Amino acid sequence: MKMKRNELWQLIIIHFKELLREPGVLFWGIGFPILMAWGLGIAFTGDKETKKDIAIVNFGEENKLSLFLRDHAAMDNHGRYILTINDQVFGRNLFRFEPLDSLDATLGVKRGIYQLMIDDKGDSAVFHLDPANPEARLLQLQIATLIGERHEDDTFSGANIIPLEVKGTRYIDFLVPGLIAMNIMMACMWGMSWTIIERRKGNMLRRMMVTPVHRQNILLGLMTARITMNFVEAALLILFAWLYFGIQIQGSLAALIMVFVAGNIAFTGIAIITSSRTSNTEVGNGIINFVNMPMMILSGVFFSYHNFPEWSIPFIQNLPLTLLADSMRSIINEGAGVAAVLDKTLIMSIIGVVTFGLGLKMFKWY
Repeated sequence: MKMKRNELWQLIIIHFKELLREPGVLFWGIGFPILMAWGLGIAFTGDKETKKDIAIVNFGEENKLSLFLRDHAAMDNHGRYILTINDQVFGRNLFRFEPLDSLDATLGVKRGIYQLMIDDKGDSAVFHLDPANPEARLLQLQIATLIGERHEDDTFSGANIIPLEVKGTRYIDFLVPGLIAMNIMMACMWGMSWTIIERRKGNMLRRMMVTPVHRQNILLGLMTARITMNFVEAALLILFAWLYFGIQIQGSLAALIMVFVAGNIAFTGIAIITSSRTSNTEVGNGIINFVNMPMMILSGVFFSYHNFPEWSIPFIQNLPLTLLADSMRSIINEGAGVAAVLDKTLIMSIIGVVTFGLGLKMFKWY
């Protein structure tokens, strides 16, 4: 019995030593989750301050909501009216009301900048929101309660609610283009990077290398197959969204195809450079997640990236997934054409070409 316990103890020590010899495994298993928790903690908790942006149309001198904001809110450097609520439990809430014309307000709702749009019509303010969006409904109730308490009337009660009917303003309209973009990233990173790492580990790449085939064609073949599959998957998702949710492509189909191809070029290139060296599947899993997870959280797939601190927005907007998701939303929801997305298309294409070239140069075949 004593001998068995000693054997078990020795085996445990051996496995611990194996883990310690792989610092990459320790980083991706321990260090990376801590870094993610730290980053998201800064973004969403910080000083317990929550900022909520609301668009106001028909903001006038004699309108009731306009008068209320002038009396009770402070104006910032951007011309927004700020109502601040301090709560011991929920922290500090900043309601930022931005006067806009109807077109800019609607565009902001489509882009996820505003969850709520208020039409300040004289003595009655009308709330425009997506009833299927719980965050927008909660925001409307908060504002109605806040203004009702300070104004001591029911002008802003829930009776003055009109669902958003403009195409592209529902939450599902915001979500679907983001899901298409995320699927492209995930399919390229897992469908290509993981495949390459496993083939390297099993010496399959070495066997392919000794065949009379150019090395770059081995990778280009994998990229082409992945892009073709992505096209089929995206087409099926768009078809489902059209049949079930009534989502329509309002912009140029040529622009959408161009953006789709550029996004695939970007992420297939990133997949090549990500998988260019390691043959350890645990390390490879960590590297892939290191690329995927921050963009999946930051790039506004499920919620607007304008929820993050303002200093981080320029960085987030230049992430490959953000460029792809924003371009698709502008085409599908805003009716954008080729010219409107040409700059982002070029940036994504350059990212793909550069990362593919670097990845091919440093690629380890065995």
